[in-house]
Amino acid sequence: MKGGGMTPHSLGLVALAVSAVALPAAVVAAGQSAAPVPLQPVSAFATIADPAARSAAIFTEMGKVLTHPRCINCHPRTDRPTQGDAMIPHNPPVVRGNAKGEGAPGLECATCHGPRNVAFANGTGSIPGHPLWHLAPASMAWEGKSLREICEQLKDRKRNGGKTLAQIHEHNASDTLVGWGWNPGSGRTPAPGTQAQFGALTKAWIDSGAKCPA
Repeated sequence: MKGGGMTPHSLGLVALAVSAVALPAAVVAAGQSAAPVPLQPVSAFATIADPAARSAAIFTEMGKVLTHPRCINCHPRTDRPTQGDAMIPHNPPVVRGNAKGEGAPGLECATCHGPRNVAFANGTGSIPGHPLWHLAPASMAWEGKSLREICEQLKDRKRNGGKTLAQIHEHNASDTLVGWGWNPGSGRTPAPGTQAQFGALTKAWIDSGAKCPA
């Protein structure tokens, strides 16, 4: 190293060393997983005659997933994600970094998060993983917002990554990083229901007018 400075590679090695100590403690501090929560099927809303009321009720059910820690942790209101069921600030401290939300140079998400979940040898939890691990864009921050605010944001192409409603359905129903929420590894509560149910609810919400709850 010239001039005593640290290169991004050196910073990455330091980050790995720090993470090896911090991650197990962080998982324990974030709390252990609770029992999974079910989702009501689309058929449960068939008795609501008014389409707008039915649509809003379906989105409220979708909200069980959208406001769950598995989603909110990667849709933070700041540049620092949260972690665990308790949604505590991420430890070690990391930031959104580049436009893709992949972290800062020397401490990218991939420094610790590999292509799959990795269980700790001591059984206290696991490091979550996925090949595309990253934060949602800042424009898609949900942390601290009401369900109505999240609903309006999802429909706004300026704040949802430019997606149409059809693409939102495809994302919710098929995206594998979204799907990680139902297979989050030891020490984390899975998102409510299943991804297939979430996708079906999303389609039913769209088909009934994509209305937002009050």
